[in-house]
Amino acid sequence: MIYYISGGERSGKSAYAQQLAESLSNTPYYLATSRIWDDNFKQRVQRHINERDDRWTTIEEEKNISSIILDNTTVVIDCVTLWLTNYFTDTEYNVEKCLQLAKDEFDKLAKINATLIIISNEIGMGLHAQTKSGRQFTELQGWINQYIAKRADKAIFMVSGLPLTLK
Repeated sequence: MIYYISGGERSGKSAYAQQLAESLSNTPYYLATSRIWDDNFKQRVQRHINERDDRWTTIEEEKNISSIILDNTTVVIDCVTLWLTNYFTDTEYNVEKCLQLAKDEFDKLAKINATLIIISNEIGMGLHAQTKSGRQFTELQGWINQYIAKRADKAIFMVSGLPLTLK
């Protein structure tokens, strides 16, 4: 089962995903895909860690997320945007290569017998990116969001802390 949860920044995606995971499993996993870019981001990560109790197991993987998810588990993957950023920077901003790597990895992920709760950001609904790489990443994010959402069993869009069921 794949749940796809998207929305804007601070829309309530992580809290919703966490509550969903806890309703589905007594021992959920939290898969962090982020690199720690600066002190501000480090504080955000710590806040997320503090929000989870001892039922949770935290695992970390920047790109090859399918390699560490076990069968018959419930896993919150937080998040596609940071996971995609890792591919984007490591491919030196090659959109086509990045998109293919992300699709290939998602396809592997979709074959695992687990409940996956995948969080992503809708970044194309805000300000227009001022840089070429920013615009490329916005397009890339939109394409991979569409790819995942089409294959997900359930899709939820978060707005102001409220879930809107898309499918």
